Amino acid sequence: MSQEEKKEPRWYVVHTYSGYENKVKTDLEKTVKNRELEDFFFDIVVPMEEQIEIKDGKRKTNLKKVFPGYVLVKMIVTEESWYIVRNTRGVTGFVGSGTDPIPLTEEEIRSMGFEVPTTITVDYDVNDTVRVLNGPLENFTGIIQEINKEKNKVKVLVSMFGRETPVELEFSQVQKI
Repeated sequence: MSQEEKKEPRWYVVHTYSGYENKVKTDLEKTVKNRELEDFFFDIVVPMEEQIEIKDGKRKTNLKKVFPGYVLVKMIVTEESWYIVRNTRGVTGFVGSGTDPIPLTEEEIRSMGFEVPTTITVDYDVNDTVRVLNGPLENFTGIIQEINKEKNKVKVLVSMFGRETPVELEFSQVQKI
């Protein structure tokens, strides 16, 4: 891994003792704060999914660990950041070869449901008239009210049944006229 690559924050998988995932997350967050290493650690996640169980006609929602025994850490690997993670109680190591943790690929991150940030540039602005390209409102036209770059969504005021209705659409669903 080149020095340049190491400067970009990447997602790494940390192996923990089973049942220690949340403790590792909490301890690591405390250590990062105490040592003022926020510039090297960006996110620490114990992936969870909701499980719905119906028992005796009652619906119950539980959170379940997606990868028991693993914590995902978005960080820049330096001697110090690597050392801190390795020496957090409950951590058995990084997934990868001994001294060189291997970051997840964008494909692996996507498959786990994480968003890989991509910068999308759009050729329309607020108050522009656009046509809806697909979906239930295909071929409707409307005026852009709002552009949300974080969510890659656009709010369009579409005229339906004689009234203006705001609808939220993906960037790719509209085209400037």
